[in-house]
Amino acid sequence: MQLAIPLARGREPLFRQLYRGLRQAILAGSLRPGDRLPSTRDLAEQLHISRTVVLLAYEQLLAEGFAAARGGSGTWVSQGLARKSAPGKRRPVRLRLSRFGNAVAGSMATVDTPQLPPSVPRYNFVYGRSDLETFPFEMWRRLLLRQARRASARQFDYGSALGHPDLRAAICAHLRRSRAVVCDPSEVIVVNGSQQALDLVIRVLVEPGDHVAIEDPHYDGAREAFRAAGARLRPVPVDRDGLDPAFLPEDAGLAFVTPSHQFPTGAILALDRRLALLDWAQRRNAVIVEDDYDGEFRYDGRPLESLQGLDTEGRIVYIGTFSRTIFPALRIGYLVAPPSLLPAFTAAKWLSDLHSATLEQQTLAEFISSGMYERHLQRLRRRNTARRAALLDAIRRFLGGRVEVTGDGAGAQVLLSPRKRVSERAIVAQAAARGVGIYGISHCYLKQPSPPAFLLGYARLNEREIREGIRLLGEVL
Repeated sequence: MQLAIPLARGREPLFRQLYRGLRQAILAGSLRPGDRLPSTRDLAEQLHISRTVVLLAYEQLLAEGFAAARGGSGTWVSQGLARKSAPGKRRPVRLRLSRFGNAVAGSMATVDTPQLPPSVPRYNFVYGRSDLETFPFEMWRRLLLRQARRASARQFDYGSALGHPDLRAAICAHLRRSRAVVCDPSEVIVVNGSQQALDLVIRVLVEPGDHVAIEDPHYDGAREAFRAAGARLRPVPVDRDGLDPAFLPEDAGLAFVTPSHQFPTGAILALDRRLALLDWAQRRNAVIVEDDYDGEFRYDGRPLESLQGLDTEGRIVYIGTFSRTIFPALRIGYLVAPPSLLPAFTAAKWLSDLHSATLEQQTLAEFISSGMYERHLQRLRRRNTARRAALLDAIRRFLGGRVEVTGDGAGAQVLLSPRKRVSERAIVAQAAARGVGIYGISHCYLKQPSPPAFLLGYARLNEREIREGIRLLGEVL
């Protein structure tokens, strides 16, 4: 029997290539059940390879059940491999999804926003991204290497579901100092980004059919996570002062809010509304989930204190992330849970993924506790302040009274609202044709139709790029 099995030296071991070739021939039907394979000597001569290579390949086929050995008569393709379909053809079948599977499959059109175009625009005002040029990667590499060198073998074993104690302590100290969060290190849970924190909140606190209050407009990643869990979403309108508590539903047991810099409008929740929201939660015995996704950045006065700092009853689950201040690939966020919810959140985190990566946690703990993180934030704030000034000046110069700007007091993005009615999709497309990336917010609304508006992030552009991008956008609007 002659077998044509291509082999290439230098890619992977020859016996693995031979094994894969024989396995594929069996699966495709070229070698049928009951066929006798060439002897190891014959196949070695055919392919001009060592007989040992063939022996190793045959041993792998025997171990996996693709072949069977008959004493004194050679090696044969196993009889139990008869295939019902024609060789080389595959007929995909429709597999049944769970309720959750159907829900998340239906949300693929909106999740993972903003959707980047096939070719990245020259002037890309993408939002929700960190400043990768300002981050001190060389220092981070040295810290990471030092942690790896001095780590004992035990530190590479499984860790705590709650996270590394040094990082939990460092996060707690930073939040108490910079965000007025009332917490103890024992209440901090390290998670793989704020999206996992939200997922844990939903698993622990939301049943299918539960009513959940959500800002409208809102972060669509939160909306789709609640929808996938079977929650009934109750939109609460947002104005210049943030969520309007007068419209909070009386039948909701949980509210998801972004009080320090509402997404996507950028509104900051006024103090009287914060207190009204807490009163609503007390009256309803409800939980508030505070997503403080970019509370580190404020340009008029000191950063606002967290809503959680006003809570005296332990009703707020506080969520934060390092994706906006360090880099998204780190995938480290945190959740500050009231003591009454800690056992449930700890178990849910363990069941989800056991624990977050330990070495990165240790590196981040040193980065924070050494003061390097705070110095990095200061650099970021200075850079963002200069970019923001360039953006607002360019908007006044090239767009004038044709637009209204909101959300510029904090964060690293602004909301641009044309004063006349326009097509959101058409403006995005026309701007892209000029090499300018802007992003509509219609996908952030639960109630449609939504007023056309555009998010412009500025964390990854320099001042010259910002001015040129806005000049080109002025030609579109």
